[in-house]
Amino acid sequence: MKRMDLNKKSLTIFLAMTLAMASLSGCGKDDSSNSDVNFADIAGTNQPQQTQEQPSVDETTEEIETPVEETREGMYRSEITNEWIDESLQNQRPIAVMVDNEKKALPHFGLTEADVVYEMMNSTQNGRVTRLMAIVKDWGKITQFGSIRSTRPTNVMLAGEWNAVLCHDGGPYHIDAYIAKPYNNNFSGGFSRVKNGKPTEFTEYICTGDLDKKFSNSKYTTEYNEYYQGPHYNFSNTELNLGDRDDSFSCTEIQLPFPHNSSTLRYNESTGTYDYYEYGQAHQDPQHNNAQLTFKNLLIQNCSFNQLDPNGYMIYNVVDNPNNNPNVCVGYYITNGKGIDVTWLKADQSDKTIFMDKATGEEVEINTGKTYVALVPSDSWNDVVIN
Repeated sequence: MKRMDLNKKSLTIFLAMTLAMASLSGCGKDDSSNSDVNFADIAGTNQPQQTQEQPSVDETTEEIETPVEETREGMYRSEITNEWIDESLQNQRPIAVMVDNEKKALPHFGLTEADVVYEMMNSTQNGRVTRLMAIVKDWGKITQFGSIRSTRPTNVMLAGEWNAVLCHDGGPYHIDAYIAKPYNNNFSGGFSRVKNGKPTEFTEYICTGDLDKKFSNSKYTTEYNEYYQGPHYNFSNTELNLGDRDDSFSCTEIQLPFPHNSSTLRYNESTGTYDYYEYGQAHQDPQHNNAQLTFKNLLIQNCSFNQLDPNGYMIYNVVDNPNNNPNVCVGYYITNGKGIDVTWLKADQSDKTIFMDKATGEEVEINTGKTYVALVPSDSWNDVVIN
Protein backbone atom coordinates (compact mmCIF):
# COMPACT_ATOMS: atom_id res chain seq x y z
CA MET A 1 0.00 0.00 0.00
CA LYS A 2 2.73 2.44 0.79
CA ARG A 3 4.45 1.67 -2.44
CA MET A 4 1.16 2.28 -4.37
CA ASP A 5 0.55 5.63 -2.62
CA LEU A 6 4.05 6.76 -3.54
CA ASN A 7 3.46 5.89 -7.18
CA LYS A 8 0.22 7.86 -7.26
CA LYS A 9 1.94 10.82 -5.73
CA SER A 10 4.72 10.64 -8.31
CA LEU A 11 2.17 10.42 -11.11
CA THR A 12 0.33 13.48 -9.79
CA ILE A 13 3.57 15.50 -9.72
CA PHE A 14 4.46 14.38 -13.26
CA LEU A 15 1.04 15.41 -14.63
CA ALA A 16 1.27 18.80 -12.94
CA MET A 17 4.68 19.43 -14.43
CA THR A 18 3.47 18.41 -17.89
CA LEU A 19 0.51 20.82 -17.71
CA ALA A 20 2.79 23.63 -16.57
CA MET A 21 5.17 23.06 -19.46
CA ALA A 22 2.27 22.99 -21.94
CA SER A 23 0.94 26.29 -20.65
CA LEU A 24 4.38 27.87 -21.03
CA SER A 25 4.88 26.60 -24.58
CA GLY A 26 1.44 27.74 -25.75
CA CYS A 27 -0.43 26.14 -28.61
CA GLY A 28 -1.18 26.73 -32.31
CA LYS A 29 0.85 28.47 -35.16
CA ASP A 30 -0.23 32.01 -34.21
CA ASP A 31 1.85 32.05 -31.02
CA SER A 32 5.00 30.93 -32.79
CA SER A 33 4.59 33.47 -35.56
CA ASN A 34 4.25 36.28 -33.05
CA SER A 35 7.25 35.28 -30.97
CA ASP A 36 10.09 37.79 -30.66
CA VAL A 37 13.32 37.15 -32.66
CA ASN A 38 16.61 37.84 -30.95
CA PHE A 39 18.98 38.96 -33.77
CA ALA A 40 21.88 38.74 -31.35
CA ASP A 41 21.23 35.00 -31.16
CA ILE A 42 21.23 34.77 -34.97
CA ALA A 43 24.49 36.69 -35.15
CA GLY A 44 25.97 34.38 -32.55
CA THR A 45 26.68 37.02 -29.88
CA ASN A 46 24.33 35.50 -27.27
CA GLN A 47 25.00 31.92 -26.27
CA PRO A 48 21.96 30.17 -24.66
CA GLN A 49 22.58 27.68 -21.89
CA GLN A 50 22.41 24.12 -23.10
CA THR A 51 20.25 21.88 -20.94
CA GLN A 52 21.17 18.75 -22.81
CA GLU A 53 24.04 17.43 -24.84
CA GLN A 54 24.00 18.77 -28.39
CA PRO A 55 24.64 16.48 -31.36
CA SER A 56 28.01 16.90 -33.06
CA VAL A 57 28.39 18.58 -36.46
CA ASP A 58 29.02 15.23 -38.10
CA GLU A 59 25.64 13.96 -36.77
CA THR A 60 23.59 16.90 -38.13
CA THR A 61 25.09 17.91 -41.48
CA GLU A 62 27.89 17.14 -43.85
CA GLU A 63 30.87 19.44 -43.61
CA ILE A 64 30.99 21.92 -46.53
CA GLU A 65 34.42 22.29 -48.06
CA THR A 66 35.55 25.57 -49.60
CA PRO A 67 36.71 24.98 -53.19
CA VAL A 68 40.45 25.31 -53.56
CA GLU A 69 41.54 27.44 -56.52
CA GLU A 70 43.52 25.40 -59.01
CA THR A 71 47.19 26.20 -59.44
CA ARG A 72 49.79 24.85 -61.84
CA GLU A 73 53.48 25.10 -61.17
CA GLY A 74 55.19 27.66 -63.37
CA MET A 75 51.92 28.76 -65.01
CA TYR A 76 49.13 31.29 -64.57
CA ARG A 77 45.75 31.97 -66.15
CA SER A 78 46.04 34.37 -69.08
CA GLU A 79 44.29 37.68 -68.54
CA ILE A 80 43.24 37.55 -72.21
CA THR A 81 41.88 33.99 -72.58
CA ASN A 82 41.89 32.58 -69.02
CA GLU A 83 43.90 29.64 -70.38
CA TRP A 84 46.98 28.36 -68.57
CA ILE A 85 50.19 29.87 -69.95
CA ASP A 86 53.79 30.27 -68.78
CA GLU A 87 54.12 32.57 -65.77
CA SER A 88 57.06 34.35 -67.39
CA LEU A 89 54.47 36.06 -69.63
CA GLN A 90 52.40 37.45 -66.78
CA ASN A 91 53.56 41.06 -67.08
CA GLN A 92 54.25 41.03 -70.82
CA ARG A 93 51.98 43.31 -72.78
CA PRO A 94 50.41 41.96 -75.98
CA ILE A 95 50.72 43.25 -79.51
CA ALA A 96 47.83 44.18 -81.81
CA VAL A 97 48.58 43.24 -85.41
CA MET A 98 46.82 44.73 -88.43
CA VAL A 99 46.23 41.89 -90.90
CA ASP A 100 45.22 42.43 -94.53
CA ASN A 101 41.97 40.61 -95.35
CA GLU A 102 41.86 41.02 -99.12
CA LYS A 103 41.47 37.68 -100.85
CA LYS A 104 44.87 38.20 -102.48
CA ALA A 105 46.43 38.38 -98.98
CA LEU A 106 45.37 34.82 -98.20
CA PRO A 107 46.47 32.56 -96.72
CA HIS A 108 47.11 34.31 -93.42
CA PHE A 109 50.18 33.07 -91.59
CA GLY A 110 50.16 32.60 -87.80
CA LEU A 111 46.64 33.85 -87.15
CA THR A 112 45.78 30.80 -85.02
CA GLU A 113 48.31 32.16 -82.50
CA ALA A 114 46.03 35.14 -81.80
CA ASP A 115 44.13 35.23 -78.52
CA VAL A 116 41.50 37.67 -79.79
CA VAL A 117 40.65 38.60 -83.38
CA TYR A 118 38.68 41.70 -84.35
CA GLU A 119 37.01 42.00 -87.73
CA MET A 120 35.57 45.29 -89.00
CA MET A 121 34.88 47.27 -92.12
CA ASN A 122 38.07 48.99 -93.25
CA SER A 123 36.54 51.19 -95.93
CA THR A 124 33.10 52.07 -97.23
CA GLN A 125 34.44 51.28 -100.71
CA ASN A 126 35.53 47.98 -102.30
CA GLY A 127 32.46 46.13 -101.05
CA ARG A 128 33.13 47.34 -97.53
CA VAL A 129 36.27 45.25 -97.33
CA THR A 130 37.14 44.18 -93.80
CA ARG A 131 40.48 44.10 -92.01
CA LEU A 132 41.51 41.95 -89.06
CA MET A 133 43.30 43.02 -85.89
CA ALA A 134 44.88 40.21 -83.89
CA ILE A 135 45.70 40.49 -80.18
CA VAL A 136 48.71 38.25 -79.41
CA LYS A 137 50.01 37.77 -75.88
CA ASP A 138 52.91 35.36 -76.50
CA TRP A 139 54.44 37.25 -79.41
CA GLY A 140 57.91 35.90 -78.71
CA LYS A 141 56.99 32.62 -80.41
CA ILE A 142 56.04 34.28 -83.71
CA THR A 143 58.00 33.02 -86.71
CA GLN A 144 55.76 34.47 -89.45
CA PHE A 145 52.57 36.47 -88.91
CA GLY A 146 50.50 38.45 -91.39
CA SER A 147 50.57 39.92 -93.91
CA ILE A 148 50.72 43.38 -92.30
CA ARG A 149 48.79 46.40 -93.57
CA SER A 150 47.85 49.93 -92.51
CA THR A 151 45.72 50.92 -89.53
CA ARG A 152 42.66 53.10 -88.92
CA PRO A 153 41.62 55.36 -85.98
CA THR A 154 39.24 52.69 -84.65
CA ASN A 155 42.08 50.17 -84.32
CA VAL A 156 44.23 52.64 -82.38
CA MET A 157 41.48 53.02 -79.79
CA LEU A 158 40.78 49.29 -79.56
CA ALA A 159 44.47 48.39 -79.22
CA GLY A 160 44.63 50.89 -76.36
CA GLU A 161 42.07 48.82 -74.45
CA TRP A 162 44.61 46.02 -74.15
CA ASN A 163 47.65 48.24 -73.53
CA ALA A 164 48.91 46.53 -76.69
CA VAL A 165 51.61 47.77 -79.03
CA LEU A 166 49.91 48.31 -82.39
CA CYS A 167 51.85 46.75 -85.30
CA HIS A 168 50.94 48.15 -88.73
CA ASP A 169 52.35 49.77 -91.84
CA GLY A 170 51.24 53.39 -91.88
CA GLY A 171 47.73 54.62 -92.52
CA PRO A 172 45.82 57.66 -93.77
CA TYR A 173 46.39 61.06 -92.16
CA HIS A 174 43.17 60.50 -90.18
CA ILE A 175 45.15 58.32 -87.75
CA ASP A 176 47.65 61.04 -86.82
CA ALA A 177 45.74 62.57 -83.91
CA TYR A 178 45.06 59.11 -82.46
CA ILE A 179 48.60 57.81 -82.88
CA ALA A 180 49.80 60.90 -80.97
CA LYS A 181 47.72 60.02 -77.88
CA PRO A 182 49.84 59.06 -74.85
CA TYR A 183 48.01 55.74 -74.40
CA ASN A 184 49.17 54.61 -77.85
CA ASN A 185 52.39 52.73 -78.60
CA ASN A 186 52.92 51.51 -82.14
CA PHE A 187 55.41 50.06 -84.59
CA SER A 188 54.80 51.24 -88.14
CA GLY A 189 56.50 49.44 -91.02
CA GLY A 190 59.98 47.99 -91.17
CA PHE A 191 58.92 44.37 -90.66
CA SER A 192 60.32 41.50 -92.71
CA ARG A 193 59.56 41.09 -96.40
CA VAL A 194 58.78 37.60 -97.61
CA LYS A 195 58.95 36.69 -101.29
CA ASN A 196 55.62 35.06 -102.07
CA GLY A 197 55.04 36.00 -105.69
CA LYS A 198 52.55 38.74 -104.74
CA PRO A 199 52.68 42.53 -105.13
CA THR A 200 54.80 44.34 -102.53
CA GLU A 201 51.85 45.41 -100.36
CA PHE A 202 51.14 41.73 -99.62
CA THR A 203 54.68 40.72 -98.62
CA GLU A 204 55.22 42.28 -95.17
CA TYR A 205 55.15 39.94 -92.16
CA ILE A 206 56.26 39.92 -88.54
CA CYS A 207 59.02 37.30 -88.52
CA THR A 208 61.39 35.86 -85.94
CA GLY A 209 63.37 38.59 -84.16
CA ASP A 210 61.46 41.52 -85.66
CA LEU A 211 59.72 42.50 -82.44
CA ASP A 212 62.85 42.11 -80.32
CA LYS A 213 64.60 44.61 -82.59
CA LYS A 214 61.61 46.95 -82.58
CA PHE A 215 61.41 47.06 -78.79
CA SER A 216 65.19 47.41 -78.42
CA ASN A 217 65.21 50.43 -80.74
CA SER A 218 62.22 52.11 -79.10
CA LYS A 219 61.34 53.73 -75.78
CA TYR A 220 58.52 51.24 -75.24
CA THR A 221 58.53 48.69 -72.45
CA THR A 222 57.67 45.07 -73.17
CA GLU A 223 55.69 45.02 -69.92
CA TYR A 224 52.36 46.60 -69.07
CA ASN A 225 52.60 50.32 -68.37
CA GLU A 226 50.48 52.87 -66.50
CA TYR A 227 47.67 52.65 -69.05
CA TYR A 228 47.03 48.97 -68.37
CA GLN A 229 43.53 48.49 -66.92
CA GLY A 230 43.75 44.89 -65.78
CA PRO A 231 42.05 41.78 -67.21
CA HIS A 232 39.83 42.69 -70.13
CA TYR A 233 37.00 40.15 -69.95
CA ASN A 234 34.98 38.66 -67.10
CA PHE A 235 35.69 34.93 -67.28
CA SER A 236 33.39 32.34 -65.76
CA ASN A 237 34.82 29.93 -63.20
CA THR A 238 32.84 27.11 -64.81
CA GLU A 239 31.86 26.17 -68.36
CA LEU A 240 28.91 28.34 -69.40
CA ASN A 241 25.91 26.75 -71.05
CA LEU A 242 23.59 29.53 -72.16
CA GLY A 243 20.96 26.95 -73.05
CA ASP A 244 20.03 26.88 -69.36
CA ARG A 245 18.54 30.35 -69.78
CA ASP A 246 15.01 31.04 -70.98
CA ASP A 247 16.16 34.11 -72.92
CA SER A 248 18.91 32.38 -74.92
CA PHE A 249 18.67 31.54 -78.61
CA SER A 250 20.23 28.83 -80.75
CA CYS A 251 23.21 29.76 -82.87
CA THR A 252 25.00 27.08 -84.84
CA GLU A 253 25.89 29.50 -87.64
CA ILE A 254 26.16 33.27 -87.88
CA GLN A 255 26.54 35.07 -91.19
CA LEU A 256 27.87 38.61 -90.93
CA PRO A 257 26.90 41.39 -93.36
CA PHE A 258 30.42 41.84 -94.75
CA PRO A 259 29.68 41.58 -98.49
CA HIS A 260 33.31 41.60 -99.61
CA ASN A 261 34.30 38.31 -97.94
CA SER A 262 31.01 36.89 -96.49
CA SER A 263 32.40 36.13 -93.02
CA THR A 264 30.66 33.12 -91.45
CA LEU A 265 31.19 31.28 -88.17
CA ARG A 266 29.90 27.73 -87.76
CA TYR A 267 29.61 25.81 -84.53
CA ASN A 268 31.81 22.72 -84.37
CA GLU A 269 30.28 20.33 -81.84
CA SER A 270 33.40 18.17 -81.68
CA THR A 271 35.56 21.08 -80.50
CA GLY A 272 32.87 23.23 -78.85
CA THR A 273 34.14 26.23 -80.82
CA TYR A 274 33.12 28.32 -83.84
CA ASP A 275 35.12 27.78 -87.03
CA TYR A 276 35.76 30.84 -89.19
CA TYR A 277 35.01 30.87 -92.93
CA GLU A 278 35.45 33.61 -95.51
CA TYR A 279 35.40 33.82 -99.29
CA GLY A 280 33.42 30.59 -99.24
CA GLN A 281 36.13 28.48 -97.64
CA ALA A 282 37.51 27.45 -94.27
CA HIS A 283 40.17 29.80 -92.91
CA GLN A 284 43.35 27.74 -92.45
CA ASP A 285 46.79 28.64 -91.12
CA PRO A 286 49.69 27.22 -93.18
CA GLN A 287 52.04 28.26 -90.40
CA HIS A 288 50.46 25.56 -88.22
CA ASN A 289 49.68 22.64 -90.50
CA ASN A 290 46.62 24.36 -91.99
CA ALA A 291 44.88 24.51 -88.60
CA GLN A 292 41.35 25.90 -88.69
CA LEU A 293 40.86 29.36 -87.19
CA THR A 294 38.32 28.81 -84.42
CA PHE A 295 36.94 30.62 -81.37
CA LYS A 296 35.25 29.73 -78.08
CA ASN A 297 33.51 33.10 -77.71
CA LEU A 298 31.82 35.40 -80.22
CA LEU A 299 31.03 39.03 -79.42
CA ILE A 300 28.99 40.66 -82.17
CA GLN A 301 28.78 44.41 -81.73
CA ASN A 302 26.38 46.83 -83.42
CA CYS A 303 28.27 50.09 -83.97
CA SER A 304 27.60 53.29 -85.90
CA PHE A 305 30.31 54.93 -88.00
CA ASN A 306 31.25 58.12 -89.82
CA GLN A 307 32.82 58.34 -93.26
CA LEU A 308 35.80 60.69 -93.10
CA ASP A 309 36.37 61.54 -96.75
CA PRO A 310 35.29 60.66 -100.32
CA ASN A 311 37.94 57.91 -100.47
CA GLY A 312 35.94 55.71 -98.11
CA TYR A 313 38.09 56.13 -94.99
CA MET A 314 35.90 55.87 -91.93
CA ILE A 315 35.80 55.60 -88.15
CA TYR A 316 33.54 53.57 -85.90
CA ASN A 317 31.89 55.41 -83.01
CA VAL A 318 33.29 52.96 -80.47
CA VAL A 319 33.23 55.53 -77.65
CA ASP A 320 29.53 55.29 -76.77
CA ASN A 321 27.07 53.85 -74.25
CA PRO A 322 23.52 52.45 -74.18
CA ASN A 323 22.16 55.48 -72.32
CA ASN A 324 22.97 57.66 -75.31
CA ASN A 325 22.25 55.07 -78.01
CA PRO A 326 19.99 52.30 -76.64
CA ASN A 327 19.19 50.99 -80.12
CA VAL A 328 22.80 51.03 -81.31
CA CYS A 329 24.91 49.90 -78.33
CA VAL A 330 23.61 46.34 -78.52
CA GLY A 331 24.99 43.00 -79.61
CA TYR A 332 25.23 39.28 -78.98
CA TYR A 333 27.38 37.00 -76.88
CA ILE A 334 27.56 33.51 -78.38
CA THR A 335 29.19 30.34 -77.07
CA ASN A 336 28.55 26.58 -77.12
CA GLY A 337 25.81 26.83 -79.74
CA LYS A 338 23.72 29.42 -77.87
CA GLY A 339 23.57 33.19 -77.62
CA ILE A 340 22.15 36.01 -75.52
CA ASP A 341 21.50 39.71 -76.06
CA VAL A 342 24.05 42.15 -74.68
CA THR A 343 24.66 45.87 -74.52
CA TRP A 344 28.06 47.55 -74.60
CA LEU A 345 29.80 50.72 -73.50
CA LYS A 346 33.20 52.33 -73.92
CA ALA A 347 33.69 55.44 -71.81
CA ASP A 348 36.83 56.87 -73.45
CA GLN A 349 39.31 56.15 -76.20
CA SER A 350 41.60 53.83 -74.25
CA ASP A 351 38.94 52.46 -71.86
CA LYS A 352 37.82 48.86 -72.16
CA THR A 353 34.68 48.03 -74.08
CA ILE A 354 32.43 46.38 -71.51
CA PHE A 355 29.75 43.95 -72.66
CA MET A 356 26.76 43.63 -70.35
CA ASP A 357 24.05 41.01 -70.12
CA LYS A 358 20.97 42.82 -71.43
CA ALA A 359 18.67 40.87 -69.10
CA THR A 360 20.55 41.67 -65.88
CA GLY A 361 22.60 44.78 -66.65
CA GLU A 362 25.69 43.08 -65.22
CA GLU A 363 28.94 42.50 -67.08
CA VAL A 364 28.58 39.35 -69.10
CA GLU A 365 30.64 36.31 -68.18
CA ILE A 366 32.42 34.50 -71.00
CA ASN A 367 34.05 31.10 -71.36
CA THR A 368 37.74 30.32 -71.19
CA GLY A 369 39.26 30.41 -74.67
CA LYS A 370 39.81 32.60 -77.72
CA THR A 371 37.39 35.36 -78.68
CA TYR A 372 36.22 36.79 -82.01
CA VAL A 373 34.83 40.33 -82.02
CA ALA A 374 32.92 41.70 -85.01
CA LEU A 375 32.05 45.38 -85.33
CA VAL A 376 28.96 45.40 -87.53
CA PRO A 377 27.94 48.72 -89.13
CA SER A 378 24.61 49.87 -87.70
CA ASP A 379 23.14 50.40 -91.15
CA SER A 380 23.49 46.66 -91.84
CA TRP A 381 22.82 45.32 -88.33
CA ASN A 382 19.46 43.90 -89.38
CA ASP A 383 21.24 41.84 -92.04
CA VAL A 384 23.03 39.66 -89.48
CA VAL A 385 21.77 36.10 -90.03
CA ILE A 386 21.69 33.64 -87.12
CA ASN A 387 20.74 30.00 -87.61
